[in-house]
Amino acid sequence: MHRPRAFVDRQPEPQALERLMQDGYPAPLARCLAARGVNEAQDLDEALTRLLPPSSLSNTNEAANLLADAILKGDSFLIIGDYDADGATATAVMVRGLRKLGGRVDFLVPDRFRFGYGLSPALVEHANSIFTDPKPNWIITVDNGISSIEGVAAAQRAGYQVLVTDHHLPGQQLPNSLIINPQLPGCTFLSKSLAGVGVAFYLIMATRAVLTQRNNNRTPNEKPIFPRDPPRLDDLLPLVALGTVADLVPLDANNRRLVASGLQRIRKGVMPVGIRSLFEQSGRDWRSAQASDLGFSIGPRLNAAGRLVDMSIGIRCLLSDNPEEAAGLAQSLEALNRERRSIEEDTRAQAIRQIDERTDLQDQSAIILYDEGWHQGVVGLIASKIKDRVNRPALVFARDEQSGLLKGSGRSIPGIHLRDVLERVDTMHPGLIRTFGGHAMAAGLSLSPDRLKHFEEAFLDALAEFADPSLFDETLPTDGTLRAEEHTLELARAISKIVWGQGFPTPVFHGHFRVSQKRLLKEKHLRLDLVPVDAPAHRFEAIWFNAPIDPSGEVELAYELGINDWQGIERLQLLVREAQCPTQ
Repeated sequence: MHRPRAFVDRQPEPQALERLMQDGYPAPLARCLAARGVNEAQDLDEALTRLLPPSSLSNTNEAANLLADAILKGDSFLIIGDYDADGATATAVMVRGLRKLGGRVDFLVPDRFRFGYGLSPALVEHANSIFTDPKPNWIITVDNGISSIEGVAAAQRAGYQVLVTDHHLPGQQLPNSLIINPQLPGCTFLSKSLAGVGVAFYLIMATRAVLTQRNNNRTPNEKPIFPRDPPRLDDLLPLVALGTVADLVPLDANNRRLVASGLQRIRKGVMPVGIRSLFEQSGRDWRSAQASDLGFSIGPRLNAAGRLVDMSIGIRCLLSDNPEEAAGLAQSLEALNRERRSIEEDTRAQAIRQIDERTDLQDQSAIILYDEGWHQGVVGLIASKIKDRVNRPALVFARDEQSGLLKGSGRSIPGIHLRDVLERVDTMHPGLIRTFGGHAMAAGLSLSPDRLKHFEEAFLDALAEFADPSLFDETLPTDGTLRAEEHTLELARAISKIVWGQGFPTPVFHGHFRVSQKRLLKEKHLRLDLVPVDAPAHRFEAIWFNAPIDPSGEVELAYELGINDWQGIERLQLLVREAQCPTQ
């Protein structure tokens, strides 16, 4: 049964609203921006010159000097990535970036079903067996490593120098190595939301700066480090944008600049051929690329490899400079994504049946689900869908065939820091959780199968310490109402020019309409013709994808302003997100 959410208007900061209107933003858009913490127009300046400096990111200068020494000495590097889109793009940025700077680089990403997450002793042993001629001098982790205490130690015993780059929250114990992570205690970097790929990009920028300075300061008799100008790094920005959006990190001002700069280059065709191929496979036009394309079309295709088989397919696609090779790898990713969708749909239906059949779940503050037959690669997706459906934190488990452990993935709601809850469980019940990690909105963990019930009780107890009951109210944040005449294509275009995403959501308005006509599309979508109740001379076209109900008569709708581009002709289209029907 569909339970409509109550609309709750965001409240803009009055002085910021006034400044933004004075800077020329239309009132509805200024209202949206001021309610999201934007104080003035320069906060939306997308120039790369306004990026936070690499020197403020913990240990980056020291690491950049070490990498510059290593490159000049001829050392080789092994990048240890992660099996999601952030890890794949971070690996590609580090490999491409170090190669641009003269480094000899290879990569290794763990098979999630064989080695699990991050740099582990088993992965170090695997690396020793396949990288022998010559053995790399360095291991650099990207998007992982902050919890790899034993793995880092194993790598150092094996003779590697280790550099950890990560963005996940550190635990009480840190690896005994140099670490770059904006979440480190004492780090002065102002953007704690930097994705793993962003950390990798910052390190490459800092290393280029060191090498450039050394090149400029060399004596006349010394061989130049760069025969010509220092290599450009802006072609790495499409990778940074993709990983940042796909990892659902909050789009603060610094992340928005990274994403916007990457999108600008994608629209100009300046991107790895693998990203272009993924756009072609998804049916999206890179010439008009938006952040939503990266999050909902390109990211899932890349993630499919890590969920079902091996993310090295995705990384090779991002690293390829051969259009034919990249196209073939993108086709493989497309096939994996279709398989992933099929598995996900079946698992989601089973999960919803569990919720409907288990009356004990109805009043719980979190949903914890497990089934013997579920696929480990989709539990995070299912947790996200369940979280959205019930407005509760959700954790979904599957059995790992290699270890016999339950591997779980969780998603949370605003106001509940999921990793903090897991850490509380771990503190109060030592040994209950085998491993865990993550951040506020998403986390992963492993358990012994016979401890699931114990974990469920412990998690709900810990959650009660963190969660105010009001957090579970089913509400939809909105940006107020629009006058009929404010529904314009110009406003929709102005909205589309801004990077929206996690923590900086696309504007959603609400209004009172009468449904004058409707048509069912593909047996699940609704096309609606709407008339504002207070302005019957106006007519608006709307679409509601996967509509859970069939509204009629007068309705209160929450909607985004979209643009319907058909054969080069643009028309305003309302994108319905929720409906409150008095009679339904």
